[in-house]
Amino acid sequence: MGTYLPPALRTNEEVAQAAGVTAAWISERTGVLRRHTALPAQATSDLAAHAVRMACVAAGVTAGQLDLLVCASSSPDEVSPATACRVQAHVGASRACAFDVTAACSGWLFATRVAHDWLRVESGVRYAAVVGAEALSRLTDPSDRATAVLLADGAAAAILGPVPAGGGFHGFRLGSDGTGAHHVVIPAGGSRRPASAETLAEGGHRVHMDGRAVRDFVTETLPVLVEDELVRHGLTIDQIDAVVAHQPNPRLLRHLGEKIGIRPGRLIVTGDRTGNIGAASAPYALATAAAEGLLKSGSKVLLCVFGAGLTWGSSLLTWTGATALSNAPLAGRF
Repeated sequence: MGTYLPPALRTNEEVAQAAGVTAAWISERTGVLRRHTALPAQATSDLAAHAVRMACVAAGVTAGQLDLLVCASSSPDEVSPATACRVQAHVGASRACAFDVTAACSGWLFATRVAHDWLRVESGVRYAAVVGAEALSRLTDPSDRATAVLLADGAAAAILGPVPAGGGFHGFRLGSDGTGAHHVVIPAGGSRRPASAETLAEGGHRVHMDGRAVRDFVTETLPVLVEDELVRHGLTIDQIDAVVAHQPNPRLLRHLGEKIGIRPGRLIVTGDRTGNIGAASAPYALATAAAEGLLKSGSKVLLCVFGAGLTWGSSLLTWTGATALSNAPLAGRF
């Protein structure tokens, strides 16, 4: 695995004034302490490419050995082509088939499911890169406290390949409910409301989020995902070595961890240092657990994601001793 956070930092003090709140309000309500922002010349594909390169180094493979490159993002470089194609060109993955998977903050696990199944059925295909990357600061209204204090930029990638028997992913459970799509949406810039002076003036190209509805969705969904995976695999929560989830709000995540009964040190919380980096959140947390040495060969990892759409997913992963490289100081765990 590999991660990349852009070098520009934005503290709560910097964010608070435009959002009409205080730095203390941000930390107390969300648990976010800082977030990273892409440089003016950086797009989502640039962040993703950095993460893919680092993941390749950690895995001991070259970009030229990749057979598949899947990118998950809610903030693509352009509407078309696929951001994965930009990443492919950046890293030199000339033999890879490259495409995007869009499932908002759940996107990396959805993309991982696609790559996992592709590797299992395609003859001669050996390695896949799956990257979640976001430049959400470009799509956030600085005056909207529901989004400006949370959303940020970053990328995290995994290299998938052959693992010993009993290792790797033990199935996936993915789902969606389109009746809740309006809770988190970028309403303009697509085919329904193409870009115009009117859509620009009304902020239609920014993320619009019903914070209360999203909180309720996360609160209801995470415990169900955890319980379903435990029942499906005949495990108890104490047999799970690490719970890796999307990082919507560190304070909410910690609260739910306590409610579910996750033992201290086993819920990976990285959002306090990164903010909500969308599709990169879950893989960044997984990479952090690996880089900190929390995961040993044979460790059981429970992955749970949820996002706009509404979308959600889960999987049980048996870690096989791989490594992770990061360009930034690692966050902590709860």
